[in-house]
Parts: sequence; C-alpha cells; structure tokens
Amino acid sequence: MSNNCDFLIIGAGVSGAAAGYELVKSGKVLMLEAEDAPGYHSTGRSAALFTRNYGPSLVRAISTASFDFLVNPPPGFADHPLLTPRGGMSVALHGDEARLDKVLALGTEENPILELSVEDALKQAPLLRRDQIARAVIEPGVLDMDVDAIHRGFLKGLKESGGKVITGARVTELTRTGSGWQVKASGETYQAKFVINAAGAWANQIGMLAGAKSIGLVPKRRTAILIDPPAGMNVSQMPAVDFAGGETYIKPSSGKLMASPGDQTPVEPQDIQPDEMDIAVLADWLERHTQLTIRRIDHSWAGLRSFVADEMPVAGFDSSLENFFWLAGQGGFGIMMSATLGRITASLINQGNIPNDLGARGITAEALAPNRCQ
Repeated sequence: MSNNCDFLIIGAGVSGAAAGYELVKSGKVLMLEAEDAPGYHSTGRSAALFTRNYGPSLVRAISTASFDFLVNPPPGFADHPLLTPRGGMSVALHGDEARLDKVLALGTEENPILELSVEDALKQAPLLRRDQIARAVIEPGVLDMDVDAIHRGFLKGLKESGGKVITGARVTELTRTGSGWQVKASGETYQAKFVINAAGAWANQIGMLAGAKSIGLVPKRRTAILIDPPAGMNVSQMPAVDFAGGETYIKPSSGKLMASPGDQTPVEPQDIQPDEMDIAVLADWLERHTQLTIRRIDHSWAGLRSFVADEMPVAGFDSSLENFFWLAGQGGFGIMMSATLGRITASLINQGNIPNDLGARGITAEALAPNRCQ
C-alpha cells in the first residue's frame, strides 16, 4: 500500500469518518487511528439522541442540516433506519418551573416543543414521582440514533471508494514539506498534501506536533450508568427525560435505563473511566427524585466531550500552517453534526467556501474558523 495521499485524516471517530466519506470523492484518503478500532473513545460512548433544538444556535443549524442525510441516507449506506422515534421530555422540579420557558422558546414550527400536563408526563414516563414534578414539556421530534450504523456507513463509503483506514497508528511527528506534510505514526511514514486533525480529545496535542497554536480545547468527562427499570414497568416507549435546572437525564436503552448526571469535569485526554463518587451521587439523586430503586448497576462508563471556549465546533484551516485543517471541539453534538461537518470540511478544503445551502442556514466559515480560538 502506498503511504502517499491527498488527504490524511488523523482520527477515525465519526467526525473523521464523515470527512473522509466526503473527501474521498475528490482524492486519495488515508485515515490514521491511534486505537485498535475506530470510534473507541467519544463516538463509542454517545448518548445516541438526535434533537434539532439542542445546543447553541450554530450547533442547532448544523445538526438540522444533518437531519435529511440521516433520515434518508444514500443507497447502501445502511441496511436499516439510522433514526427512530423516541421523544424527549424536559421536566421541572418544584421551584424550577420558569426554567422550561427557555426550553419552550427553542421549538420551531417544523420541530415544536409543547407544554405537557404533569398528569400526561407521569403517564408517558411512569418512573417520575408525582410529588417531585411541577411542570413538563415534550419535544416529539427527538430521535434515537444508531451511532454504530452511522459510523460504519461513513467508513464503508470511504473504503468502497478507495480510502484506507489504518488502526494502531499513533501519530508522533508532523513535519511541513514543500509539497504538503510528512506524518510519522507507529514506525510508518506518510506523505500528504492536506492533514485533517480530527483527533477528538487529542486534537490539541496533534496541533502541537504540527507547530500550531492551541485552540484551547478542553476534554470533559461525562459519566453514565445502565440500570433496571422498576419491576413490571415497560420503558421501551418512554421518552428520554431530562431535568431542568440540572444536567441529569434518563434514556431507555434495550429494556433498561441509561442515566447520566450530565457532568462536565475537565480532564486530560485519556481512556477515561467513570468516577465512583459521580456514580454514587447520581444513584442517590435518582432515588430521591424518581421512583427508581437502584439495587445494582449493570454497567458504568464515561466518555470525553471536548469543547473550545465558545462551545462551538472548529472546522477550518489553521491560520499559520498551510494545509493543516482543524476538525475538533464538537462537544456532545458530534454524531448529530457529523454529516454536515463532513460536507463543510470537504468544501472548505476543495472550494474554499461553505456550501450555499448551508450558508443559507447562517453557517459561516468565520464562525467555525480555528483562529477565533487561537
């Protein structure tokens, strides 16, 4: 296999995979993944919910633009739907009722958020406690995402078009050459015209190897547990539930419940593990505010969500390094935004602009540019 390519992507998570899926249409793509399998870190530890009304305005615009791709992917991308109905309910404890006004304001005509009576909220999410819930709203358009199928679809399309994914390839050197970049990874040397830095929580470290200024990327730990629902309670049709005034959320998952405190603890990039105190605090909170009695935790894990200061994604060329492209800082929105960020990456590299249909949504190169963070 030749180690020369047009586009060398560092990181085979969903963002890198989506970029490769688009870039392979215009040149040879090599993708280097430090782990033994793609998607080991953030992609493989996602909450797997799609909502067009979540996050800052730029994130919402990018996620909404991804919706058409995910609901109607190209032929052969996947053999079953990538998005399936779930619904998302936001509830307020006593004293937090006014917090739901901001949630309601995010609804649109196309994807509304509706007031819900407490009685209806209890019917739809019977694990809630009547004495705790003061107000509720529902977003019917929240969907479950098949994250694995989305990720595999991008990788499959990349490979079928001649792209290569090389695992166990940890990058140790990046050197600017007259014609592009020389990249060393796990004993191999690669030559590329463009380098796309999609290394997730490690993107700053890759940038430093290349000689770039930091974009201030901060990885943050998010903890999750998997538990049984109350005996005899069927939660398969229950909406995902989050609690206003905090970040705690509960989501049905294959007959069980996934719960998270929504923690965002800054950490160094690593193979992150859950914190036992976070788990204990979450279990206590759930028992005090819901009908859950947690006798056993089936599984616990943690994932990394990486942010820059304004919590907007970064997609663009470094201002001082020729042909070095940042694709980082997706926070907890990376899966939702992946299809659109892949298009944006390919368009900025090949044409130097944002596609017209995305520009019409208010998505600009300036809002995504890494120099805003440097």
